[in-house]
Amino acid sequence: MKILFLQHGKTSDAHVQALEQLYYNRLRHYISFETGVLPDLKNTRSSSEKQIMQREGDQLLQQIDNSDWLVLLDEKGKEMDSPAFAQLLQKCMNQGLRRLVFAVGGPYGFAPEVHQRANEKLSLSRMTFSHQIIRCIFAEQLYRAFTILHNEPYHHA
Repeated sequence: MKILFLQHGKTSDAHVQALEQLYYNRLRHYISFETGVLPDLKNTRSSSEKQIMQREGDQLLQQIDNSDWLVLLDEKGKEMDSPAFAQLLQKCMNQGLRRLVFAVGGPYGFAPEVHQRANEKLSLSRMTFSHQIIRCIFAEQLYRAFTILHNEPYHHA
């Protein structure tokens, strides 16, 4: 199984980039992992929030194959602890999925079409985080899940 983590826009803070990269490199020890950065939209001043969401949704859906299992990182998604998240990953691997895609929405969330396409919706917290910070939090949780699945001490160290 491969994991793709789709995100809107680049991270501008070098410290955040370094932390992201630390966990991305650690993840590659366990699984084929890649990130995809969807470019920031241009000429959005005269666009409504709904129009921006729609355009971002179109960008995201163009990156998704029919066979992909799409998990949205969404504030209204299911909350779970780290061991439960690890079990979700194990379930996906046991199903023989070719590619598991996690996606972070833009500042206004996901378009209705993206919600309809999603196989799962996962909330990392009821709190709101910046799009840059959530990448680090998710990368760390993904790494933690794999250490749990491999019975490594990181989870309780």
